[in-house]
Amino acid sequence: MEYTIKYKAHNTYEASTNGALWQFLITPEDNEHQSLEHSIFKNSLQVPVENSINGYGFKTFRVNSKNVISEIEFEAEFRIWKKEINPFDGITSADPAKDFQLLEELSFRVEHEQYLRSTALTALPEQLESVLNFDHSQSIFENLQKLNNWIFDSFQFKADVTDVDTNLSQVIKNKKGVCQDFTHLFCAMARKNKIPTRYVSGYLHQGNGYFGDSQMHAWAESYIPGKGWTGFDPTNNLLAVENHIKVAHGKDYTDCPPIKGIVFTSGANETIYTVEVTSQQQQQQQ
Repeated sequence: MEYTIKYKAHNTYEASTNGALWQFLITPEDNEHQSLEHSIFKNSLQVPVENSINGYGFKTFRVNSKNVISEIEFEAEFRIWKKEINPFDGITSADPAKDFQLLEELSFRVEHEQYLRSTALTALPEQLESVLNFDHSQSIFENLQKLNNWIFDSFQFKADVTDVDTNLSQVIKNKKGVCQDFTHLFCAMARKNKIPTRYVSGYLHQGNGYFGDSQMHAWAESYIPGKGWTGFDPTNNLLAVENHIKVAHGKDYTDCPPIKGIVFTSGANETIYTVEVTSQQQQQQQ
């Protein structure tokens, strides 16, 4: 399957800037399931663009402007090939107890410590510490599917009720949120049950009516012994396969925001994003 992604960001500043540095983490990853064939990134002021690699090994664009500006537009276009995969390949459940025993081994915990650790955005409130403990008579995969389904059934997707700094206590209290909130909750619950789990940022092809941010989507990847990293999308109660286009991963949102930077200005600023993801089939129909 071929996808084309068009990303636009329009930044405006109430008071002109005396310089700014932006970093964009928006390039689809090259991995065994997807191949980046085409990549363009530019800005309206033709400020030179630097390519770099972040601490997790993902590609970033950096723009360093020393000019006085009141607005700037950024545009990117990517084309990728995405393989169709069977998410059930490699799943075995002959002896779930052995897999859960592996999670307790020191070598396993040391190897995956980074994604077993709780963070400010994945800290569970006390009322959930005893909720949804995994059933060791069922496979790790089955337990993660139950977690995916529980979040989907228990919470309502609603924009503008949370922001990037909202903690899980607030999300659980309101029973509402967006993809990043549900992904943080999935990470927290899986890690509580000793499953290494990482936060994933990327794009979602929404042609099938899925819920997700109109800009970038978030889901989780959990490490399942014998299978490896497997994607779960609690916002849509899906396994993350060909409709999910991965950009980056980290411990939580703070490790992989699509844009961050420093702007030297005394006034307010606003950023408006648009993202369009189209498939080869859609382009042919148009």
